[in-house]
Amino acid sequence: MASDKPPHRFDPNFTEQVVNGMGPNTTPRNRQVLGALIRHIHDFAREVELTIDEWMEGVKFINALGEIYVKSNKTRNETHRICDVIGLESLVDEIAHKIISESGMDPTSSSILGPFWSPNAPFREMGDAIFQDGVPAGGRVVKMHGVIRDITTGRPIPNAVFDIWQASANGKYDFQDPENQTPNNLRGKFRADERGRYTLYCLHPTAYSLPRDGPSWQLLTLLDRHPMRPAHIHIMVTHPDFQGCTTQLYPSDDPWIKSDTVFAVKDDLVVEFKPLQGDNRAVLELEYNVNLAPKGYKGKL
Repeated sequence: MASDKPPHRFDPNFTEQVVNGMGPNTTPRNRQVLGALIRHIHDFAREVELTIDEWMEGVKFINALGEIYVKSNKTRNETHRICDVIGLESLVDEIAHKIISESGMDPTSSSILGPFWSPNAPFREMGDAIFQDGVPAGGRVVKMHGVIRDITTGRPIPNAVFDIWQASANGKYDFQDPENQTPNNLRGKFRADERGRYTLYCLHPTAYSLPRDGPSWQLLTLLDRHPMRPAHIHIMVTHPDFQGCTTQLYPSDDPWIKSDTVFAVKDDLVVEFKPLQGDNRAVLELEYNVNLAPKGYKGKL
């Protein structure tokens, strides 16, 4: 009796043949991840009936990611940026860090690390400024302060490390802008006091465009999308006994906040910069408290 099921146009056994080609020493996790990757890539190629020319364009595109990294002396990570442009980093970030608290105090939302964090940022004294090259033209100084708390108790977390970095008023980070910025300008680490408090001086953030050349710009052009990131400040808050939080803070009045080209904005990361009086070092104030979950805490599943 003939089957009502249409015959496979493509070899129905090919993908599993490739997956089963993995050797016995492949770890279970590598087998799971790489097996799923192979299946999804094969399904994608079959679904769109990928042409040889399109496949070769993809190969050239991936090669270009490596070439620009090498040519920039490893300072321009277009591969990381592509993951941002297609929303992959934001998705992986949510999978890794989403916790719904049982106490009613949720941890501060995480957001993407991005390609501009540096492990070499110096520790600065409480109340110091992170703009070591002075206030740039157009820059507005912000007094930023807050308390870092444990979500399970509401108590402050002494000695937590508050790591902050941001672009200058021209929209460029220090190593993108050696003509105007010294290394570690607009970067710094601060250690919270015994009451979990931090205080520092930074700049009101500036919106900026992703580079308008290279592979990420090529992809954005294909997608008919703009390259703009809303103004933001990066922070990374850590403590040995707590799950760290890497995130970004966005001014509520930024025009790009609804269409961030890397899909990183979350509601609780949108903040108000308020006018500040009585402080001759700053014209604006930002109070932002950070909530951390203890290590091992899972919350509501």
